[in-house]
Amino acid sequence: MLLEFKMNNFKSFREEMNLKMIPTPQKDLEYSIIVREIKGKKVKALSSTAIYGPNSAGKTNIIGGMDVLRSIILNGNIKNKEKLTTLNTAVDRLELIPNINSEKNEPVSFYIKFLVQNMVIEFYLSLALGEFIDSEYDRKIVNEELYINNVLIYRRENSVEIGKIDTINDFLIENFEKETAEKISTANLDNKELFFNGMFKTLYSKKIFDIIYDWFKNKYRIIYHADMIHFSPVILSNNNKKKYYIDKTLNKAIKDFGLTSKQIAYPINGDNELVEPVSMIEYKNGKAIIPAEFFESFGTIRFLNIFPVILMTIRTGATLVVDEFDASIHPMAIMNIINIFHNDEINTKGAQLIFNTHNPIFLNNALLRRDEIKFVENEDKGSILYSLSDFGTNGTKGVRNTEDYMKNYFINKYGAIRDIDFSNIFKNDEREENKD
Repeated sequence: MLLEFKMNNFKSFREEMNLKMIPTPQKDLEYSIIVREIKGKKVKALSSTAIYGPNSAGKTNIIGGMDVLRSIILNGNIKNKEKLTTLNTAVDRLELIPNINSEKNEPVSFYIKFLVQNMVIEFYLSLALGEFIDSEYDRKIVNEELYINNVLIYRRENSVEIGKIDTINDFLIENFEKETAEKISTANLDNKELFFNGMFKTLYSKKIFDIIYDWFKNKYRIIYHADMIHFSPVILSNNNKKKYYIDKTLNKAIKDFGLTSKQIAYPINGDNELVEPVSMIEYKNGKAIIPAEFFESFGTIRFLNIFPVILMTIRTGATLVVDEFDASIHPMAIMNIINIFHNDEINTKGAQLIFNTHNPIFLNNALLRRDEIKFVENEDKGSILYSLSDFGTNGTKGVRNTEDYMKNYFINKYGAIRDIDFSNIFKNDEREENKD
């Protein structure tokens, strides 16, 4: 589970941005918390977080930054890809990352802290990428650090410093020798290759590498632009004799959500390619099967694509980060999904949901804790992120959990809202037309 994510000099965030998933220690907020015990100490995390802010404040950049770090870890380097692989172009073109006001040698930094297999992992990464859109800059890794349970395992700068490696003795490769590994590591550093994916995996601990890499690949799911996600089921070979695959769980959910047809199915084509859902319809003259996109609402199609991801997140105890999660989906459905993440009897594996939104209905003290509500504002120095719990509970700006969060948000008590009035634009436009 995710505990913390930081970044600075990333797009609109010139200063450090800290997305905390660690609950604020307040007595009246002891609900919807994931608790795990590591070596006799309790580790707590929030089940969910909703991020608010006006357009262009930087909400999507937070998710974009998380996506970029994940991609760098999985790729093992800071090189551009030959082809664009995602709508988040900064994943493939790292020269798009730095803040537009950054200096030539000002690094871009990431930090992530998470819990996996009874280990608290902390990973730092600092990159020299040059100025914004400087594709010719000879980029390099400035700093890379790995901590496990608050103990330094390695620090990589111009050379490699090995920390208290004996704390992971059970995970080290056979016949590990610290001095030899340290010398080989320092002599073979590559400015563009992560030490973690190369020499740490080979010379130190493939077991630790596999645990961390698997978390980033399978337990840290980031959906950049949720309206573009496409679900296609894995159809087992024993279903090949059938023409259509019907997911019973998905159909139960979609019927509660709102389904026009009798049920949704997926054609079995036998080649494991992406398949489009179809609506199976019964009407007075018989039955029909037509593409779901022609018959169902856009909201239903959106739900068809996102619900399986949510289901798998709950089943595996993953962290799901979604941009524009609630677009075209009724807020009552989203509220129910949030409550499922908060339900200890259902969410037994500690799954988490992080999403940005414009819908104020989730600003509800019966739905979200104060520390689960985050705001993004774009100031002169760039974007900043803060939590509703940062206001405290005392004084004129204090926020108690009995207050009407939605009302206070619209009267600009918390910031992160923009007063917009297009009336003068339309009036002036009409005058210009009358002149012509």
